[in-house]
Amino acid sequence: MLGYGIMKPYSNISCFSTTRHGGCGEGAYATFNCTHYCGDNPEHVKANLENLGALLPERPRVFVIPRQTHTTNVRIITDVPTQEELQDVDAVVTHLKGFCLCVSTADCVPILIYDKKKQVIAAVHAGWRGTVGRIVEKTLEVMKLHYGTDGKNVIACIGPSISLESFEVGDEVYEAFAEAGFEMERIAKKYEKWHLDLWEANRLQLLAHGVLPEHIEVAGICTYQQHEDFFSARRLGIRSGRILSGIQMSQSVE
Repeated sequence: MLGYGIMKPYSNISCFSTTRHGGCGEGAYATFNCTHYCGDNPEHVKANLENLGALLPERPRVFVIPRQTHTTNVRIITDVPTQEELQDVDAVVTHLKGFCLCVSTADCVPILIYDKKKQVIAAVHAGWRGTVGRIVEKTLEVMKLHYGTDGKNVIACIGPSISLESFEVGDEVYEAFAEAGFEMERIAKKYEKWHLDLWEANRLQLLAHGVLPEHIEVAGICTYQQHEDFFSARRLGIRSGRILSGIQMSQSVE
């Protein structure tokens, strides 16, 4: 697993992103896919989640893994959710300890958030559609409305995902970001075609809500370039494994 240095000072927080190694999957799911809805063998997914739970400092009461559909829907988790409650959800928020909030990605951007004052966590899935829809901003707005989160108390990690160098897009995607008010000179670069920087586009949303620059960690790992270690849908196709990025507050540490 990949850990995040910015979270290490907080002993009550487990924060991670999985790699492709150490599981029992085969083919395009080799080997450590923990996502149940991408076409993998359910028994392999179950075994991988069991192994993941054992690797964490504290085994979660539950892995909360939403069925993402590139929306900007944010759900607050107040109890163990049903699969129906997690359908069409791309960000989850909770104050509950022992609940491991997760998002599944394979080039899209995972963002893990911790409000160190209010003791609230969130996991966000931001593909280009979620990013242009400002799902990170909407998640922080939900945290502020329901828990009183202030950006200056937020610690955030932007996990392995596709880099600007590898994320070539058509003019229509570039125009979507421009029309949404993004600073294109900061997030776009023209090669033969336009390339977009989803890391920076999401970092700017965090900054816009008062998160301090020094409280944001960007993994800087391109899943497309490092597809042997991290799942990449652009490399492997849609029917392939997913990285699982998660964050959990310990039940035993105050």
